[in-house]
Amino acid sequence: MLIKRYLLLFISFFFYQLPVLAQNGNKLNIIIEHFVGNEKVALDSVFYKIDLGQSYNVTKFKYYLSNFKILGNDSRVKNQEGYYLVNEDEDTTKKIVLNNFGEGSITGISFTLGVDSLHNCSGAQEGALDPMYGMFWAWNSGYIFLKLEGKSPSSNSPGKIYEFHIGGFKEPTNCIRTIKLNFAQPVTISGTNELHLKVDIAEILKNPVTIDLSKLSSVTDFHNATMVANNYQDMFSVISVR
Repeated sequence: MLIKRYLLLFISFFFYQLPVLAQNGNKLNIIIEHFVGNEKVALDSVFYKIDLGQSYNVTKFKYYLSNFKILGNDSRVKNQEGYYLVNEDEDTTKKIVLNNFGEGSITGISFTLGVDSLHNCSGAQEGALDPMYGMFWAWNSGYIFLKLEGKSPSSNSPGKIYEFHIGGFKEPTNCIRTIKLNFAQPVTISGTNELHLKVDIAEILKNPVTIDLSKLSSVTDFHNATMVANNYQDMFSVISVR
């Protein structure tokens, strides 16, 4: 009799949990692909041209993403906490998995490029924010949000390098940017879905301001940082979602 009672309790608990599992078992895999214009980026080996006709290659490209939100038809927002350091040199960093949100229809996604004021003021931290990744200004006690480096024959910097190390959260030089991407049509979430994002590095050097590498080849503090941040705000676009 006692065994039967425990069995009934177990069965009741199992069926009680089914709706919860169905609601929270979904995930969205975000696959990030880096391009220069319509060409997939190739570190070091390939030279590209900006609108001014200047050529450049890419030797390093990485940035922080955070505060992912899934946008739905019913105005639901699912916020996923945590920081992600996306690095062109490490393929595993270009896949971000958002877990545990309910079934339904989603119409877009938003996220932040940068590190918020709280984490900027908390000193060196762990995980993706560990200084070992080379994205922390020890002299400034803050994080670099985006790092783009390479070489250009047009550069007047030693070794013909160019370098853009962009950070800062205080006005009027706040370089944190929120990106919102709407899908062409709503997508039904059920089980595992996949979103492919294009990141166009060329946008960092143009639109709204075209950067002349012969005049500006190094941005490593607040000078000109917001100009570059305004450029990188629109480097993301949706390739596909299913």
